Amino acid sequence: MKELVINGVRIRPGQSMNLEIAIAKLPTHTLIDLPIFIRSSKEEGPVVLISGGVHGDEINGVVTAKRLLEEVDEGLELLKGTLIFIPLVNIYGFLSNSRTFPDGRDLNRSFPGSKKGSLAGSIAYILSSEIIPQIDFGIDFHTGGRMLTNFPQIRVDYKDKVAVELAKAFGTHYVVNSKYIEKSFRKEAYKARKHILVYEGGESMRLDEYGIEEGVNGSKRLLASLGMLADAPPPQETIFLKESNWVRAKASGIFNSSVQVGESVKKGQVLARISDPYGQIKIPVKSPTNGFIIGMNNMPVINTGDALVHIGKE
Repeated sequence: MKELVINGVRIRPGQSMNLEIAIAKLPTHTLIDLPIFIRSSKEEGPVVLISGGVHGDEINGVVTAKRLLEEVDEGLELLKGTLIFIPLVNIYGFLSNSRTFPDGRDLNRSFPGSKKGSLAGSIAYILSSEIIPQIDFGIDFHTGGRMLTNFPQIRVDYKDKVAVELAKAFGTHYVVNSKYIEKSFRKEAYKARKHILVYEGGESMRLDEYGIEEGVNGSKRLLASLGMLADAPPPQETIFLKESNWVRAKASGIFNSSVQVGESVKKGQVLARISDPYGQIKIPVKSPTNGFIIGMNNMPVINTGDALVHIGKE
């Protein structure tokens, strides 16, 4: 069985271990560590990373990874292989309710990072040097941005056939074709011939129980397909979307949607109306295509050009 070594610590088959990797100190000189939780079966099998909070304000993803860790610790039997949990990657962003680091850097655009670089670069370096070499697959939990809700979906590059098969096994509502982005966690793993799925569900700074539940259930389905769990919840009907685009506001005003995330829509269908604060003007927002709503802006007051409704096409 492949021996795991993380931060100089060896993890034996069947061993459970909690590690803390020192990152840096706050301006108060309080030490910040990156907690990592390893849960290993005695039987040889895949090594799977389950991570959340790459963006510090995406709390839904943190809770999803945490809940999976709790279930394993409370008796969910791991038949083979190893799970590496990092429920909260961007501790700095979490502390400040921010997507990014104090200097404004996005961790998911900072890979492979540098041992002596910025805070984001330092954590990217830890993930690149200590975690990616150990894993075979991964699930990285994300949410929509501020006031943007994403319906449960997996994002993969359709050119990555292994990731597409993993997405099928995950079995959630939508799989969205999303090309690898330079300097992202997912791209850095792919360069090492590892495959990480990006799960999107819910909205930043808000807990969405359905998004959490579907993230947990999809992870169990994927792990069961790898032979790591005995059983899993039944899959959802999965629709593969070849492309997706945002419908943007053609006027400023009060945004009032008439559709919900997850719905199918027809070309020309009225998705919402934009009105002035006085009820004198009402502008319809129509769908430019047939498709499925995978994301929605929850901001009631919007400006011209704002992203309103995210529509995916088969």
